[in-house]
Amino acid sequence: MFDKFRQERDEQDRAGQSHEQTAAGQTGAGQTGAPVPATTAPGPALASVARPADADPAAQARDAAARERRHKLSELRQAAHARLLETFNLPALLQANEAEIKAEIGNIVRELLPDTAVAMSRSEREQLVDELYYEVMGLGPLEVLLKDDSIADILINGPNIVIVERNGMLEETDVQFQSEAHLRRILQKILASSGRRLDESTPYVDARLPDGSRLNAVISPIAIDGTLVSIRKFRKDKLTLEQMVLFGSLSEAMAGYLRAAVQARLNIVVSGGTGSGKSTLLNALSAHIGKRERILTIEDTAELQLQQRHVGRMESRPANVEGKGAVTQRDCLKNALRMRPDRIIVGETRGDEAIDVMQAMNTGHDGSMTTIHANSARDATNRLESMVLMAGLEIPLTALRRQIASAVNLIVQVERLQDGARKVVSVSEIVGCEGDVISMQELFYFRHDSISPEGRVEGRFVGAGVRSHYTERFRRWGIRLPDSLYSGES
Repeated sequence: MFDKFRQERDEQDRAGQSHEQTAAGQTGAGQTGAPVPATTAPGPALASVARPADADPAAQARDAAARERRHKLSELRQAAHARLLETFNLPALLQANEAEIKAEIGNIVRELLPDTAVAMSRSEREQLVDELYYEVMGLGPLEVLLKDDSIADILINGPNIVIVERNGMLEETDVQFQSEAHLRRILQKILASSGRRLDESTPYVDARLPDGSRLNAVISPIAIDGTLVSIRKFRKDKLTLEQMVLFGSLSEAMAGYLRAAVQARLNIVVSGGTGSGKSTLLNALSAHIGKRERILTIEDTAELQLQQRHVGRMESRPANVEGKGAVTQRDCLKNALRMRPDRIIVGETRGDEAIDVMQAMNTGHDGSMTTIHANSARDATNRLESMVLMAGLEIPLTALRRQIASAVNLIVQVERLQDGARKVVSVSEIVGCEGDVISMQELFYFRHDSISPEGRVEGRFVGAGVRSHYTERFRRWGIRLPDSLYSGES
C-alpha cells in the first residue's frame, strides 16, 4: 500500500539516518526495549525477575533463554524502526490513516521475523505494531500512559524508571525507554510543537502537550542520573463543586458558601501544596462566574479550563536563544489591566507579579482569583508579603499588610492527605487589619479524626459557627445564606 511512497535509498541518505537511529533506537545493556503499561499483561519486553545465582540449572536455562529472546526482540524492534525511517516520508504519513500505517508496519515486522529466528504470537505482534506506530506517529512509551484516564501524573526518573499517580498514590510501571537518547528524542518531539527549548544552555523547560497536559523536564548537567520529566495530565472532564462534594473533597455547606463568594465577586486565593488540587478547585469555582463578565486568565503554562464565552487567555513566554523576548506573568498582568476585564484570574502567583495581582484586586476588578503555594491560610498572607517585597518596593510592612487585607477577601486551603485524597481543609475570610496584624476568621475546616486500618483518613467537615463577615455584601447581590450553614458537621 505504501509502495508509491517508498524513497530511493542511496548511500548518502543511509549515512545521514544512521546517527539518528543509533541515538534513538540503540538499547543499552540490561535495558528492555519496549514499553509495557502497568495495566496490561506482561508482554515479551517485560524484564523477568532476577533469580539467585545458586538457582537450579533448569531455572538458569530458562532465564538464559528469556534473555536471548528479549535480545532478539530488541533487535527486531530496532530493525523495524530503522526500516520505517527509511521507508516512510512526511508526505506519506500525512496522507495515510492509522490503519494503513499499522498495516505497513505489520508487513515490515513479518518481513524481518525470519531474520530474528524468534516466534511471536499474534497478540505479541499486534503489541509490537502498536509500539512502533506510537514511536513513529506519537510519543512512544508515553502514549499508552497518556491514554490511561486513571493516571493523573506521569513521573520519569531517567529512561528506566517511570512512575504514575493513580487515586493520589504513586506506583511504578513496567514502561521503559530504550535509552537516554530515546527519552530525549521523545521530549524534543513534544517541544517542537510548543516553541520551547531544552538543551545545555536551557536545561529545564515548562511546556504543554497537544492535549493540554503540562510537562516539566530537566536534563543534564542539572539532572544527574538521567532526564527528569513530570507530566500533569489534562482532565477531559471538568469537575464541578457538586461533583467534588460527592467525592468528599468538601462539604455541601462549603460548596454553598463558595458559590456565593464567587457570585458576590469576592477576591479569592486558593492555597495549597503541589498536586493538592488548587487548579482543579479554581476551575470549579470559575464555573459560577456570570456569563456576561469578561475574564482574562494569565498563566505560565496554560491549564485552566474556563467554561464561559468571554474568556481571554494569556501565557507567559521564556527568553529566546539570545536571552531576549521574554514575556513574564507580570508583563501579561500589566497589559490585562488595559483590556477591560471584569475579572482577572492568575493561574499561579509565585513571584513579583503578586504586587500586580493585588493592584488588580484593589482597583475595581472584584472577583479576581489566583493560587499560591502555602501550608495554611496564614502562611498564604506571609507568602504574599514576601513576593511583594521581592518586587523591590520600599513599602512599610504595616502599609503592605493593609494592602493585602484590602485586596484579598477569602483564602481557601486545599491539601492532599496521607491517603492521597484531596480535600478543602479550611475556608478563611480576611476581615481587616488591626495595627500590623491581618485579621482572619475561619468559617469551615476539616477535622482529622483518625486513620482507618486500610490507611484511609477519617474525619469530618465542620462549620466554625461564625457568621460570614460578608453577609451584607451577599445580601446586596441577592444571595441569602442561612445562619445554620456556618455550624454543624458533615
